[in-house]
Order: sequence, then structure tokens, then C-alpha cells
Amino acid sequence: MFGQERILLIFVGFLLCSAVVSQIPLGSKLSVVENNHWSSSNGNFAIGFFNRLDQYSIGIHFNSNSIPIGQQTVVWVAGADLTVGDKSYFQLTQNGELVLFDSTRGFVVWTSKTTNSSVASAVLLDSGNLILLNRKQEIVWQSFDTPTDTLLPGQNLSISQSLRAASRNSMSSYYSLRMDISGHLQLRWESHVVYWTSGNGIHSQSILRAILNSDGILQLLDRRSKPVWSVFGEDHNDSNVKLRFLRLDVDGNLRLYSWLDVLRSWRPVWQAVENQCKVFATCGLSGICVFNASSFPVCKCPFSSTTDSNSKCLVPYGQDCKSGFIMTRYNHTFLYGIYPPNETIVQTSLQQCKSLCEKDPLCTSVTFVNDGTAQCQITKTQYITGQSDPSLSSISFVKKCSDPIAALPISPVHDTSPKKLNRLCIPCLIGVASCTIVVFFLFQLGIGFCIYKQRNYIRTKAALAYTGPNSNGLITLSYAEIKDLTGNFKHRIGPNIFEGMFPDNQLVAVKELKAGIEERMFRCVVSKIGTIYHKSLVKLEGYCCELNHRFLVYEFAKNGSLRQCIENRKACKRLTWRKRMEICVTVARAISYLHTQCREFVSHGNLKCENVVLDENFDAKVSEFGLAFDNGGAADEDVKDFGKMVVELVSGCREADNVCYWAYEKWVKGEAESIVDGRIEGMKDLEELERALRIAFWCLQIDGQTRPSIGEVIKVLEGTLTVDPPPPPFICGGREEEEELSESGPEL
Repeated sequence: MFGQERILLIFVGFLLCSAVVSQIPLGSKLSVVENNHWSSSNGNFAIGFFNRLDQYSIGIHFNSNSIPIGQQTVVWVAGADLTVGDKSYFQLTQNGELVLFDSTRGFVVWTSKTTNSSVASAVLLDSGNLILLNRKQEIVWQSFDTPTDTLLPGQNLSISQSLRAASRNSMSSYYSLRMDISGHLQLRWESHVVYWTSGNGIHSQSILRAILNSDGILQLLDRRSKPVWSVFGEDHNDSNVKLRFLRLDVDGNLRLYSWLDVLRSWRPVWQAVENQCKVFATCGLSGICVFNASSFPVCKCPFSSTTDSNSKCLVPYGQDCKSGFIMTRYNHTFLYGIYPPNETIVQTSLQQCKSLCEKDPLCTSVTFVNDGTAQCQITKTQYITGQSDPSLSSISFVKKCSDPIAALPISPVHDTSPKKLNRLCIPCLIGVASCTIVVFFLFQLGIGFCIYKQRNYIRTKAALAYTGPNSNGLITLSYAEIKDLTGNFKHRIGPNIFEGMFPDNQLVAVKELKAGIEERMFRCVVSKIGTIYHKSLVKLEGYCCELNHRFLVYEFAKNGSLRQCIENRKACKRLTWRKRMEICVTVARAISYLHTQCREFVSHGNLKCENVVLDENFDAKVSEFGLAFDNGGAADEDVKDFGKMVVELVSGCREADNVCYWAYEKWVKGEAESIVDGRIEGMKDLEELERALRIAFWCLQIDGQTRPSIGEVIKVLEGTLTVDPPPPPFICGGREEEEELSESGPEL
């Protein structure tokens, strides 16, 4: 994940490697320095180290004499995209375990976990499958069970397995091939966007696995090993083709390749998605995929005049369009959002579809599917991509800010002649009398209003006495009531945060916001976050919006903020290594809920240790989310802030000490352990530390487009997804610091 493109990798010193072996005895070792490898008995496959931008990986590759070194494609990598230093080694230990030792970090970074399996030897089979055998010659582990991005002939793919595209960037790292519970193969972007499914129309609950046959046929097999669905390569009947493989490429397409001796190259003989533009996010954030007669898609940005293919192509619309907006029509175009990749779909007419977007301030584009379904797809993110093709009947509208139009006020013309001035102004007298009556009426109304407010205050206090912590509605409080429940702001528990208590003795935290927030905007934001409920998000109990006063009332967290606990010597003892990692995962899940599971996308906007609180069990909850009043916020900004928080939590240091830059330098030098807070007692999981630091530094990348999604962050922290070493530079503070680090940051 997050690495460079891996299509054809040149191995180090293959021509100087050791002779072919079949049985691999215990104690056998491969090393970067010796450039040695283990081969299959037929010589078609070998396993050894290969170079990846001054780092190394261990993997299985084609090794046939008929294939030039530059075409010896990698088919399996230990630890997926894991890389190690130039003095590293791969060994079958005396305990029967395959281990990958990284010389840069000084510890084992990958194992086969077979210490207790009585392994006696290893063999690289002629099929390209690396196996471990016990004393009874039974297979106890095999590389075929842990595929990376490739399937070889004879290799199965079951429901528990998946292929993941080798990483070229953060977009390609999202692509995967897996089998769903109904037994169909699916190409997915992230976990829930499915853009290709095998065997549409086939309904069989007995599908057990997929397999690639040696004759170039990909099949789905049932429990009796009978095929229920098949696809054929163009040359599946050609007996001259000896070598094949199926790979999920970095562009998200699944392809079957055959080796052609005549051309001395690999040739794609089948691909899952014929039109590459139909692969989800083919153009990512760089534009719209335009139909092209060739097999190479063309990405164009119709929203702006930029010609840089690497620049972001964002919809030029924001809710702060003071000049208004226009709706631009795009025929034969289908658009969809990426961050987050979900839309609201309704059935309506074309004109009504356009009108729905015009009336919704959050809508950035709509697509009307004109194929008889009359579906209107409403998108609410600036991160939009899609495809354009003359064969598409869909019509899209994109909202854009219109240019400001200067309008000068027209002053009325007054007659100021003496004749007019001396004339008695009857309308003026009537106006004065009317004003007097209105003022008197307003005075009386004001007295009545004061009496009403006093009585309403008494009733509100009585109502509060019966409002428990499980109340579903938000409590609206006056400024006087805020002063009352906080004891006139007596107990400050944080920056502009005060401890308060409802009449039923329920403790609350009262947050004072800046007075300049416009009332309508404030009420709109409060109404949105007041409907958000998640076990790892602090619940909003009530609010105050009176004159220039803006307050939010939250549920109370007994142990205060995470920042306070880190700085408190006594409380810090409760922040063990395990607890800190739990907090990281908990916070990431809470942010993921805001980004992808709320009815509308919600940005935290200010994620930091001060805005993570701990309850009586030291379980974390995220506070002050959704308060980005000045702008809507963005997912990648939350991810950046999360990266800072992880580094601070691991090190126990504040961001003001430039801890991010310091931690990165330590990590590059292989001194990751020295980053860990010295006050942490007990054992630290070094593998977990490595994952946490890698994903944190990816989160801190200057280019927001290269940062991972928060969903991907969760997978890395949980250990279900590998992550490449992050490159410099990264964000560690303000704009000046970003520029400084981008020029002088350390190199890998």
C-alpha cells in the first residue's frame, strides 16, 4: 500500500545466483548481500530479494530461461508491499519458521508463524507455490494461501482470501478482488464500492472457490468441484503457451496474461472490465475518464482550465458562493463522488433532478440516468470523478460559483424646492403619530415579554430537573441558565470549557464558542451534530444561542482530555501501550463514522489530543466534531490531524516541540523505539509501533491526495492491511514549516 508501481521488477543478480535446489533444509538462508535464491525443480520459478527504490522485498518470480530478466514478473511477496534494508535476510529457521529480518530496524518484520507445526523442510514447487512440509511430508503452510496481487495456474481463491493491487499511489491501494458470501468474484474500490461482478445472473449458494486453470480458464467451482461460471483467455486452446498468470493490476482491472515466446513478452488475453473508464476512480481526482478508441483512458478536467494532469480536478463550488451559482450541463456523462464514495439516489424527472441540487446547499453535482430507470444521483462532495462516453445516455449537472456582479444602488430623487419645503407635510404628521403609537405598543409588549421570560425560565429549570442523560432532544438554554448551571463559570476544566451540572445532578461540560458565529449557521450546525450518536463520540446535550453568546453543552468525561492525561504524571500511568493503541483505533473509528456513516458527510475540523476525552474507564470519546463553521472541512484534513495525534500519543510529546519531524528522523534511522514515551511501563509491541508510525507519517503527507482514507488507517492499525514505508516530506505544523520540511526533510 502507498508504494510505487510494481508491474515488472528486476531481480538483483539472478544470473549470479546459486544452483537449482528442490528440498530446502532447516537453517537455509537468503540474503540481500549474497544475492542468492531458491528455485523450483523445473526452473520456472525462484524466490529471492529484489530492489525497490533502495529498499528490498522478498518474493517469488518467474525464472524460466526463455524469459529475460526484465520480464521476470513477481507473483508473490512476503508481507505484500513490505520492504527491508540492504543487509536483511530471509531464513527457514531451525524451529521450522520462515522469517524476514530487517537490518534497518533490527528485528523480524514477517513470519510464517509455523514454529509449532513440526516443519522439516521447504519446497518451491514447479507451480510457483512455496510450501512448508512436516516430518510426515504434509503441507502445513503455503504461499498459495496468502496471495498478494496474482493467481497462478492451479491456485484457488476462496471467500477468506483476496487479491490487492500493488500500490502505485493511495488510489490504487484501494483496489481488491474478493469473493462475496454468495460466491461471486467482485472487484472493489475500498470495501463497499463494487464495479465488477462475475457471473451476473448465476445464483448458486454452493460456489466454494475460484481457480485459474493451466489452459487459461478462470472458473468458479461448487462444492463438488464442478464449474458454474467460466471465462476464457483468447489463447486458451493454444498448447504452445506454457506460462500464465492472473493479476489485479494497479489500474484496478483484472487481467489474464500469457507468455509469448515469439514476442518475448507478456500479453493480456482477457480483462474483466473492457472499458477502463468503467473501473471506479480510474482518473481519481485528476478528472473525468473520456472514451477513447485506444485501450488507454484519457483523463480530462471539464471543471477548470488547468492542463496539469496531476492536479486536482475539484468542483468549483462551495457553500460560501456569495455571488450565487450556475448549473453547467454535461451530456453523455456519468459523475460520482469519491470522498465519500456514496450518493443519494431518488427516482424523478430530469428537471426535478436538477432542481433538487439547486435547492440543496450541500449538493455539488447530480447525474440523471436516462435509461428508463429515471434515477437521480445526488453528490455532496467536491471530490468528483466519472466517465464521458457518446454511448452513455446519462446527463450530469455540476454546480459552479458564478462570477460576482457589481450592482450600484439607485438613489431616490427628492424635490427640495422652497415651495415644497414650506408646504405642510400631512403625510409626515400621520407618520409621526403612527410611530408614537408603535413605540408605545412595543413598550407594553416588552414588559409582557420580560414577564413571560421570567416564567419560562422557571418552567425550564423545572423541566431540566426531569431531563435525563438519555433524552433524545437538545436542550435550548438561555445565557442566564448557562451561568446558573456552571456556577457563574466557576470551574474551568479546559480552554473555554467549564464544568456544569443539571438540576438532576448530571454533570456536563460547557464549551464557550466565539461570539462572531452567525446565528443561522450556528443553529444549522448544532441541529446536524445533535442527531449524531456513536459510542465513541461525545453526545451533545444542549446549546445556547442568545444575542452574542454561543455555548455547547456536552456529556461529561470524568478523566478529562487526552492531553491532560498525557501531561499528568499520575494519570499517565493508566495510558499503557495497549491503551494508547486502543485509543488510536477508537478515534479512527469515530472519525470514520463521521465521514462515511452519517446521513451527511461530517468533518471534525479540529482533531487533536485536547478534543479527545476519557471516561471513567479511560475509554476514548471524540469531542467538538462538526464545528468547522468557516468551511465544510475535508476528510484528508482530519486524516492529517489524526496523524499528528498518533505521533503525540506514542511519544508523549506536544506538537509544539516539532515532535513529528523529530519522530520521522528517528524512524528513518531505525530508532523507532526511542520515539516511545519513556513513562510507558510494560511491553511495547514493536510490530504495532511500526504500523502506527508508518500510517501516521502517511497521514502527514503534504499532498492531501496521497493521504490514506480513515477506513484504510483503521485496517493498518488493526493489522489487516500492510503499509509501505512513507516518503518525505510531511506536514508538521503551519505553512512555513511545511515549506521548510519539503526542502530539507530526510530521505529514505
